[in-house]
Amino acid sequence: MARILVVDDELGICELLAEILEDAGHAVTAVQCAGAARKALASRFPDLVLLDAWLPDTNGIELLKEWRHANALTMPVIMLTAHGTIDSAVEATRLGAMEFLEKPISLQKLLRAVQRALAGPKSRDLPAAPSISVKTLGPVSAPPAASLRLDLPFREAREVFERLYFEHTLKLENGCMPRIAERAGVDRAHLYRKLRQLGIAIGNRSA
Repeated sequence: MARILVVDDELGICELLAEILEDAGHAVTAVQCAGAARKALASRFPDLVLLDAWLPDTNGIELLKEWRHANALTMPVIMLTAHGTIDSAVEATRLGAMEFLEKPISLQKLLRAVQRALAGPKSRDLPAAPSISVKTLGPVSAPPAASLRLDLPFREAREVFERLYFEHTLKLENGCMPRIAERAGVDRAHLYRKLRQLGIAIGNRSA
């Protein structure tokens, strides 16, 4: 488990990233401005920072530059932006950012970048995993052929992610409900309710 600091001025993005990363087993602190990011960095010593390039009180590049000059970059940083340019990507990398991801970010691309960052510099050469296509798992509230995007409304993105997660886990555990409940960290009653809510068939599952 890693301690990850998420810095993004959009509350919905913060909450979605936190939920995805917590489901992946990480401890997440999410803040929405540079001032809160400074306090979190000073008190929690994160293993990784996901930093938005645009913040209300300063931009992410300036904050990265500040941390670099203060010798506070003891952890990898992944920059996030919806308005990325080559110049800003080069600048962020020069200042110490490990990766520069443009929004909307697919679920697998995000998790792969986090995996590479936590594994260290040698993992940068690993090939990127393909984005999960929603259409392979049946219809959901997002367009059938669209990859999971972080620019979706929070509730919609969470529903898409939950469906992907439980469909994958059902296949991984061959439909064994006790193992699925244990893996998901929920009791079986909650698991059954969640599967029904997502419209996932639970008939003929292993007890």
